[in-house]
Amino acid sequence: ITSVPDFIASRYGRSRLLSIVASLLTVVAVIPYISIQIRAITESVFLLATGQRAGIGTQPSLIEDPTFLVTSILALFAVLFGTRHLDPNERHEGLVAVIAFESVFKLIAFLAVGGFVTFFLYAGPSDLFTQAAAQPELGRLLDLSQLGINGWEWFWLSFVPILAFFLLPRQFHVSVVENNDPDHLRTAAWVLPLYLLLINLFVLPIALAGLIHFGDQGLGADAYVLSLPLAYGKEGLAILVALGGFAAASGMVIVATIALSITLSNNLFLPLVVQAEVFPTSPRELPARLLGIRRLSIAIVLLLAFAYYRIIGGNYSLVSIGLISFLGVAQFAPAFVGGLYWKLGTKQGALAGLLIGALVWLFTLPLPTLVEAGLLAGDFMEEGLLGLRFLRPYYLFGTQGMSQFSHAAFWSLSLNTLGYIVVSLSSKVNVEEVSQAEIFTNIEAYQDIRMPYDLLRREVSLERLQRICIRFLGYEQQQRIWTQMQSMLHSPERPDLASSALLGVVENQLSSALGSASAKIIISNISKTKPVSMEEMLSVLEETREILRYSKALEKQREELEKSTIELRQANAKLKELDRLKAEFITTVTHELRTPITSIKAFSKILQDNPDLPVEKQRTFTGILVAESERISRLINQVLDLEKLQEQEGFATTTLDFGEIVQQVVTNLSQLAKEKNINVQLDLPSQKCPVQANADLLIQGVTNILVNAIKFTPADGSGQIRVSLAVELEQASCSLEIQDNGPGIPEHLQQHIFDRFTQLTNSYGNKPQGSGLGLNITEYIVQQHGGAIRLLHNGRPGACFQITLPLDLSNTPYVV
Repeated sequence: ITSVPDFIASRYGRSRLLSIVASLLTVVAVIPYISIQIRAITESVFLLATGQRAGIGTQPSLIEDPTFLVTSILALFAVLFGTRHLDPNERHEGLVAVIAFESVFKLIAFLAVGGFVTFFLYAGPSDLFTQAAAQPELGRLLDLSQLGINGWEWFWLSFVPILAFFLLPRQFHVSVVENNDPDHLRTAAWVLPLYLLLINLFVLPIALAGLIHFGDQGLGADAYVLSLPLAYGKEGLAILVALGGFAAASGMVIVATIALSITLSNNLFLPLVVQAEVFPTSPRELPARLLGIRRLSIAIVLLLAFAYYRIIGGNYSLVSIGLISFLGVAQFAPAFVGGLYWKLGTKQGALAGLLIGALVWLFTLPLPTLVEAGLLAGDFMEEGLLGLRFLRPYYLFGTQGMSQFSHAAFWSLSLNTLGYIVVSLSSKVNVEEVSQAEIFTNIEAYQDIRMPYDLLRREVSLERLQRICIRFLGYEQQQRIWTQMQSMLHSPERPDLASSALLGVVENQLSSALGSASAKIIISNISKTKPVSMEEMLSVLEETREILRYSKALEKQREELEKSTIELRQANAKLKELDRLKAEFITTVTHELRTPITSIKAFSKILQDNPDLPVEKQRTFTGILVAESERISRLINQVLDLEKLQEQEGFATTTLDFGEIVQQVVTNLSQLAKEKNINVQLDLPSQKCPVQANADLLIQGVTNILVNAIKFTPADGSGQIRVSLAVELEQASCSLEIQDNGPGIPEHLQQHIFDRFTQLTNSYGNKPQGSGLGLNITEYIVQQHGGAIRLLHNGRPGACFQITLPLDLSNTPYVV
């Protein structure tokens, strides 16, 4: 694929007619685009040299016109950079490097003048916008509602340039033809938007500054970038800007001209030459002849652009001419996008869409410019074509209320798309179209296939194909192809015939060098085409079905293996975590048991070795022995309770009043709180709080929380514990909060407070008695009841735990 017309022709059955139509439309659409670049270079040089803009509409003689000199220089550069060799695989890396450099240079120049205007001529963006808003005419420009630009206009002014961005010959040539690594597109995906953001950063400030400074002097807005530095005596900055503009415009012209020359030579001139068989007999002379055709194409393109500038382009702004070109190349969008994603698109549909869209575009935009230039009579502008008022260029089919551009864009693209779809659905396709449609719309399935199957059998002598290859591609390229295809040179049926695989490779190489239209003519002239028999077709279909079945089986096996691998990894990770928890559990329990056992052993030894100890001492030591024994008992009981809970698959529940549970727990622990001189305040709602729960487990869970609160609350008479239960009807839940005024929980331990064996120091700085399993057990009990427990951060001193359980309203009518 060497161009957009080549892509479209290849997709739709390698149609020569479609290739010619698409190539002509490309030339007609892009000539204005090239002309504005030539004009921009000329006007920049004139403005830099004289300080004034070249007069619009002035026509110096051809010899005196500097634009002709600029055009000639650009043609010379295009020939030097783009037509050195005919190698179909050649990439113009030097040209691409130059384009990259000029893009960076252009950006630097534009940012420099933007910074100069915004921060040196004015005291920043706010100062600039304030001065602009103070002038009535400029203030109106800052209000979109006063400009008459609505969403409809914005859509077409944005949508058409987006299409043109992908379909302009210059863009397609750099991004597709010159791209030797598809991964570069990933880099471009973020570099390009960043570049566009930076290059447009100072557009509005420069435009406003130009309007403020030059006012009604008649200077075009496209000259502000160069005129502002000159007006303030910054010649160095002006030269930098001029060089940046020259680099940008020349780069555009050179690449666009090379791309158009390839389009013209491959799709128009070469097919005619090939069909007329006027090539030299010597293979050595052929590349020079082909390169001569491309060089001639470059000259023709630039002369047409120069002629457009001389006749029409000088009377319009650069932006308006650019939009004409953008809409012209946008006519390829339906056939291009449809060719990539819609198998039912046909050659007839693409041709109909292109012709309809191109004619409407020519009638609504370029044709009126010829009238305004005085080249055509303008009666039809008001009376309509053939006297039909609904065929007026600016009011097609009686539509009004749109700008000229949005009007042309709407009708041309709409009728283009409609014609493409309707004709495609109502037309028949040939075998080659079906084959190409399948390849283009399902390229992933074919990109790794080295032996394409033809639905048409083409027979060509191996010797004759070799001569054609040497003649058009050269001896070295022919040798490379024959070496690569060494095992597939001959047809399996007849050794004197070339294989279909070899024929396909040669045709692709010819398409790269000469274009798909010329390649099709050459191969058609030397080959005989026979349709594939039904038996062969069925055989191929059967083979394809077997391959697909085998591929699906492999895909299924791969998915199953991936699933098994993931499950094994998860199981392995779970086993490792369980092993870690087991080791941690054993270590912690051993440590917790060793501490009281050590105390028991030590004090027992003292009592054994000192039978004459005072009775008071003996009682103290005996009390310690009892306390440590009870500590061991509690630890063992809680460990057993935890394991029992986790092994238990279910437990019996019934509807209970959570308030009664809380009341019972507070009553059970009231004596313990009284002994520590702690005031426990209980706040229960007036209505019941029905929950579906196991009474014993729920009592154990709440008890653990309240015991901890008593344990950590000061025993000096200032201890306060508040137990409050509330009903939240909107969430259908009840919430229990237990707040103490103890030391609270350090921030670094708060996320581990519900872990096993987590213990804190009490209000005296000592580690309290306990196993560190209470909160872990409570959390498990609450979760098994469908609730949640958490540590609240309410800004009050101490710790506050909240237990939330769902209300059971299934059998109990709840009335507030």
